[in-house]
Amino acid sequence: MKPTDRVRAKATNSAGVCMMRNAWKDEQHPSFINFISNFLAANSFKLNFVSIPPDFIFNCGGSSVAFIFVTSLDSTNVSEILARTQLLKKQFAHLYVICTLPTKEQNDLFVRSYFKSGLELGRPAFVLVKDLEMGFEKMLRIAFARGVCKREDVTTKLKAQREQYVQSAGVFQRVITSIPGIDNHDANALNQAVGSIEAIAKESKEYILENTDLSADKAEMVTRFFRDQNFYLSPKIN
Repeated sequence: MKPTDRVRAKATNSAGVCMMRNAWKDEQHPSFINFISNFLAANSFKLNFVSIPPDFIFNCGGSSVAFIFVTSLDSTNVSEILARTQLLKKQFAHLYVICTLPTKEQNDLFVRSYFKSGLELGRPAFVLVKDLEMGFEKMLRIAFARGVCKREDVTTKLKAQREQYVQSAGVFQRVITSIPGIDNHDANALNQAVGSIEAIAKESKEYILENTDLSADKAEMVTRFFRDQNFYLSPKIN
C-alpha cells in the first residue's frame, strides 16, 4: 500500500508538523523510518527529529497531540512503558499510546499489565494495532482529527448545542407540567411518544392513550388544555 492510499483524501488541504524523538528513531528499522517520512510528506506534514519526552508530537491546525509509540512489547519492557505513560500523561493534555500487539500472547500480557498498573481507564487512551504501519496511520488520523476540531471549534459548538437543548427541554417540561394533573413522568412520556409541544397540541386523545402510559383522564386533560379556552387562555407555569 502506498503512503497516499490511506489518509491523503482527508489531509491534502492541511499542513502540519510532526516531531519525532531521536532516541525512538534510533531504535527502529530504517525501512520503517523511511515509510513514516514518505507517509508524512504525501500528507503535507513536515518531519523534524528532536529530543522530546514523548515519541511523537504533532502540531496540526493549532492543536498539539503527543504520542507514545510502542513498536515491541514484552515482559522486559511493559512495566517501563506503563510507568512512562503515567509520567507523560501529567505533562501533556492530549496524550495517546499506540501499542503494536501482533500476537495473542502480547495482547494478553498488555491486558494483565494494564489493569495492574493503576492507570485510569481512558486516561490516556491506548490504541491497539496489529502492525507498525497501521499504528502510524492511526496516529496521523488522531492528530488530524484533533486539528480539525481545534479549527472548527467543535467543542464550543457542541457545548452551545447542549445548553440550547437543555433550555428547550426545560421550557417543554414547564409547559406540559402546567397542565392540571400532568407530572414530569407524563411530560417525558409525551415527549418520547409524540414529540414537540406543537405535535402534542395536534394529537388526539386516542393516539396519546395508545402510545403512552397516561390514563384516560390525563389524556383527556392534555387534549382539552390545547383546545378548550378555559385551559389554554390562562395556563399557570411555575
